[in-house]
Amino acid sequence: MTNAFAKFGIEHLSPSTCNLFVSSPAMFVMQKVMKIRTSVGAAAHRGTAVEAGIAHALITGSGVAAAQEVARQEFAKLTALSTDPRIDKEQSSIAEMVKVGLDELSKYGPPTSTQGAIKHYFEGLAVPFIGFYDFEWANHGVLVDLKTTHALPSKISINHARQVALYIAARGDNLEARISYVTSKKSATYTLENGREHLKALHAIGMTIQRFLEISDDPKVLASLVVPDVDSFYFNEPVTRQQAFEIWGI
Repeated sequence: MTNAFAKFGIEHLSPSTCNLFVSSPAMFVMQKVMKIRTSVGAAAHRGTAVEAGIAHALITGSGVAAAQEVARQEFAKLTALSTDPRIDKEQSSIAEMVKVGLDELSKYGPPTSTQGAIKHYFEGLAVPFIGFYDFEWANHGVLVDLKTTHALPSKISINHARQVALYIAARGDNLEARISYVTSKKSATYTLENGREHLKALHAIGMTIQRFLEISDDPKVLASLVVPDVDSFYFNEPVTRQQAFEIWGI
């Protein structure tokens, strides 16, 4: 099988890459095909920081205050060079998100593993999928992914469902997949349903990406087949928006 990914240096796929291709094919082309680096927003760094603080407390039993300090330090490190105007807003929510998240997850006890790497192969796809789950409690048969947000959803999003469906496929169907959504005021944990259907969707998206990359070896040709929505959050950063203008002229 000709590896359409190899010519662009793509060694694997991930749920986030597939979600990117679905939501913004133009940004997929910029990042994965043209290798243009784009900045990560403060909201993403907030999520990483909150998770680091919660993981620290769950593993060490250090308590809320220590977890909040770990999260603050992590956020400061990740945003040290960021120009995102939302830094102050995201920073102000970290302490409460850590507290709420700990209240939600401490009932499971210390996790048996955190940030566990997984790899999964699909038939007909030239590269594997990889990912990293947040928390696993093997003693409870539970795998949990943590999502921080300012508005609490009433159910698992499709993007997140695909993500944890992959984790379960790689780790084993004997585990129950859950997603815990955490805001600065409240939280909710939902159990994944129809995991096999979400896994099929991820496979289908991966095959679509493969067919797209097979069209041409020239990044400019692939770029000519998509158009960016510069009003989407993917193009919020002025530098990224300018890069899109230079490629597509819009």
